Amino acid sequence: MSYASRSESIQTNIWQEEAEPDNPFAAAACYCRGYDVYGDLLRKASLVDYLYLLLAGERPAPAQAHLLERLAIALANPGPREASVHAAMCAGVGGSPAAAMLMAALGVGAGNLGGGHEVRVALEAWERLGCDLAAWQTFLKNPPQPERADIWTPMEHAPGFDPHGTRCATPVLQTLDALAEIGAGQHLPWLAQHRLTLETAAGAPLAMSGVAAAACRDLGLGAEQGEMLYLLLRLPGAAAHALEQKQYGFKRFPFFHGAVEYVGPSADTA
Repeated sequence: MSYASRSESIQTNIWQEEAEPDNPFAAAACYCRGYDVYGDLLRKASLVDYLYLLLAGERPAPAQAHLLERLAIALANPGPREASVHAAMCAGVGGSPAAAMLMAALGVGAGNLGGGHEVRVALEAWERLGCDLAAWQTFLKNPPQPERADIWTPMEHAPGFDPHGTRCATPVLQTLDALAEIGAGQHLPWLAQHRLTLETAAGAPLAMSGVAAAACRDLGLGAEQGEMLYLLLRLPGAAAHALEQKQYGFKRFPFFHGAVEYVGPSADTA
C-alpha cells in the first residue's frame, strides 16, 4: 500500500502545508492558524507574536504581546543556584550532549517546587477562584489534595509561594510590579494589590512561579498551556549555563568537597 492511499492523517488546527508541485514531501507554503509563516509572519511578526499564536490560536493584543515579552525576560534565566539550571550544568560539565542538558533542566524543573507543575496547579486555582480574596485565603491555608494518585506527589505548600522564603524576593517584587503595570488583564494587578494578605494566608512569600501563573492567566492561557510556556521560557538560561560549565570542565565545577566519605575496603584489602 502506498502512503498516498492510506486513510490515516494527522488532525491539527494549528498547521497547514501546501506541497511543492514536484515533491509531495516538501512544503511550498506553511500556514500557522491560517497565517502564511514564511511569506508573511517571517517579515512582520515578532517571536512572542508567533509563540502566542501557536499556543493560544490567535494574534495577541498589543498589551498581551508586551506582557509575554516581559515575562520571557523575567523567566529566561532562573540562575545557576536554581535546581533546573544546576541540573543542566551538571549534565554539561559531565560532557553530555546538548539534548541531555536541556532534558535535565526540563526533568528537574517540571515539579512541585518552583517548577512547571506548580504553575499548572496555581493556574487551576486561578481558573476556579478568580479574584475572590476570601476564596484564595481559604485555598492557601488548606490547599486541596488530589482525589486520586497521579505521577505527581501532593503539593506540600501553597502553590505559587516559596515555602523556604522569609520575605518576598526583590526580583519577584520587581517582576510583579513590571508586569502588573502593563495592564493586560486583572489578575496581576489584583495579585500586586493583595500580595501581603495572600502571603499571610499562605504562610510564605510569593514566588516567581506565582507571578508567572498570574501572568499566564492575564494572557488568557489555560493551565496546561501555562505549564508548557513556563517550561519553555526557562530553557535559555539553563542552556547558557550548561555550555559555560562544559567549557570550564569538571575541575572548576563547585562540587561539595569533603561531603562524600568513602567507607569501603581500602586498596590494600580489596
